[in-house]
Amino acid sequence: MSELVFFCGTMDCGKSTLALQIEHNRSARGLVGMIFTRNDRAGQGKLSSRLGLVTDAVEVEDGADLYAHLVDHLSQGRRADYVIADEAQFLAPEQIDQLARVVDDLDLDVYAFGITTDFRSKLFPGSQRLVELADRVEVLQVEALCWCGARATHNARTVGGVMVVEGAQVVVGDVTGSTDEIGYEVLCRRHHRRRMTAATARAAALAPDVLPVSSG
Repeated sequence: MSELVFFCGTMDCGKSTLALQIEHNRSARGLVGMIFTRNDRAGQGKLSSRLGLVTDAVEVEDGADLYAHLVDHLSQGRRADYVIADEAQFLAPEQIDQLARVVDDLDLDVYAFGITTDFRSKLFPGSQRLVELADRVEVLQVEALCWCGARATHNARTVGGVMVVEGAQVVVGDVTGSTDEIGYEVLCRRHHRRRMTAATARAAALAPDVLPVSSG
């Protein structure tokens, strides 16, 4: 039987890489997939990995009906043997319901990939609905690491390297931690609670009051 599977984890845990691997493996066997994405780092209509891999995808807009899109695609005599939905946390709950209907009514496997919580440690509505509806929820085993070396469990938003906890839930930013723009960083729970990013940790380590005092 077809399944709705939700692959989840923090940023940097390889979600998009796995999505691209699933696409590669199935296309190598002659299968044809329908790929949905939203707000990918590579731009509109792209599914990309931080490893540099990229493929074309259907950009999901507000109000788009994913089930109707598949029905229209199939009714035109075109193929879709499975569905991949990357950045699924950005989908609306009703769009997750549509993906579940694709599984149940069209008998297609749907593989959804996304992060579960936002920079405030609150569930994204799309991810919450996936947890509620998915046949399987798979937590990815490639562990992202906090700057301290501990397992990263939380996503943080930064401005100039300083963690912020207010603002819109969805803001596209730079994961490289640019000091001039909004960025994102993965942290362990301890340092997320303390709002201590890699940049603020470095600044604290170099503060004059913690530098060694010369005996001269």
